[in-house]
Amino acid sequence: MNILLGILTFVLVLISLFLILVVLAQKAKSDGGMGSAMGGGAAEATFGAETGNVLSKATINAAVAFFVLSCALFLGRIYQHNHAAQSGAALPTIITPGTQRIPVTPMPSATPAGPTSAKP
Repeated sequence: MNILLGILTFVLVLISLFLILVVLAQKAKSDGGMGSAMGGGAAEATFGAETGNVLSKATINAAVAFFVLSCALFLGRIYQHNHAAQSGAALPTIITPGTQRIPVTPMPSATPAGPTSAKP
């Protein structure tokens, strides 16, 4: 199970990087900005007139894959944690006893050994 979760985590990192690049490569509505600076013109040369459709579909597919894989990894980690706890492979849970109130006896007041006041 650990190997599968590790592989899926690596795939999630790759999908997230791909999603970032696809979003940055899209052309902005104002025909400027990061879309043109990060390869918007190269995307038009590669995909032709269908650049917007191809990048939009790639963004949607990558986003769906990202969310599905994130949910699957979350459920997989919960499954792994629950089964590790039952088999004893998890870290132990230390239960501390409740705080007990110990009665405190007052300290005797410090009085000098000699007479405190002298009468004239």
